[in-house]
Amino acid sequence: MKKRIVLLLVVTSFALGAAVYSSISFAAKQEQAQEQKQKTDDLYKELELFSDAVSIIRTDYVEEKKSKELIYGALKGMLSSLDPYSQFMDPDTYNEMKIETEGEFGGIGIEITVKDDLLTIISPIDDTPAYKAGLKAGDKIVKIDGAVTKDLTLVDAVKKLRGKPGTDVNIIVLRESEKKLLEFTITRSIIKIASIKKAEILDSGIGYIRLAEFQENSPKDLSEALKKLEADNLKGLILDLRNNPGGLLDVAVDVAGKFIEGGKVVVSTKGRVETQNFEFKSKNKNHHLDYPMVVLVNGGSASASEIVAGALQDYKRALIIGTKSFGKGSVQTVVPMSDGSAIRVTTSKYFTPKGRSIHGEGIMPDIVVEYQEPSLKDKEADKETALIEKLMETKEKTEKEKQEEKKKKEFDNQLSRAIDVLKGIVIYTGK
Repeated sequence: MKKRIVLLLVVTSFALGAAVYSSISFAAKQEQAQEQKQKTDDLYKELELFSDAVSIIRTDYVEEKKSKELIYGALKGMLSSLDPYSQFMDPDTYNEMKIETEGEFGGIGIEITVKDDLLTIISPIDDTPAYKAGLKAGDKIVKIDGAVTKDLTLVDAVKKLRGKPGTDVNIIVLRESEKKLLEFTITRSIIKIASIKKAEILDSGIGYIRLAEFQENSPKDLSEALKKLEADNLKGLILDLRNNPGGLLDVAVDVAGKFIEGGKVVVSTKGRVETQNFEFKSKNKNHHLDYPMVVLVNGGSASASEIVAGALQDYKRALIIGTKSFGKGSVQTVVPMSDGSAIRVTTSKYFTPKGRSIHGEGIMPDIVVEYQEPSLKDKEADKETALIEKLMETKEKTEKEKQEEKKKKEFDNQLSRAIDVLKGIVIYTGK
């Protein structure tokens, strides 16, 4: 009898608990519905303000304006108020963006953003007019063709910088490291971007790959480059991502995945709603795991470059050498509109496998090495040394020896440090 009473009490208690839970759940749903209704009412009230403003402009403004002009202007202002990367694109601008993603366009060859309310160069693209002219990552563009860039949107800045090949554009930049304004006149050209710039053995089995941008064909090009280097007895690899402004997310995942085991999280995205939260995992079918690596980064390494560097750093697959990366770790979704325009809106942010936020933080190298520009004095000294060596030369050097000496002179201080580090690791591990 006691057992039945106890069982009855338990069942009754469970039933009461379920009823209480159901009551609480219903109350919570009611509260959420009420909050949602309040938000909707507030939105309609704000839209009334917008409607009133449009009506006043249409009836009282000194010149007649088309409705589409007013709506486009409002959309541009609304999207630009969110962050530097969200924007409204009219049909012409949207078509320009699609042309750019095909990998060939007219301009000077720089990636730009708005940072601290200033138009800032993320990085000059290798072998482009901007790169050859001497523009650098971090330069603040103050004027374009005499027009001040303050309050200029990214879209308008891109339009000013682009133009017909062969035409000139005048740019004035503030370079904070030199604390002065610098003027450049740059001739526009067709910008063709190759993802792999160099792939070669530098010294004592140390391979070097310069990845300039993450494009659709980058994983295939990288696989071919690695195959070639591995056939030449590769002992250690330097992956140079300096001044790489990024590119396609899935390509970054593929690139990082070549150097880590399959099934590992390369990067995750987190947004305000659950549907924007994703994990992207490696699918290593090539198994490039047998040699030590160094990844070179600097202030011009952004977005996809930071994804790769962050993943390889978190899994201790590579040492990161150079200076802190740019810190562009947000995801933009492009949504086409019915009239051929589009909106690009930030929907989530990137996080490394260990949960580190990339956006605004960047990737801090394991070994910080500031880049040192070769001075004019150093260049003259190199010429004198070469002349003395030539005069004192007693034996004919082989073509291979000449090429090795030439390569050593081309190394910058960050690359030289990476080579030394890799040599030490190779010796220590016995590989």
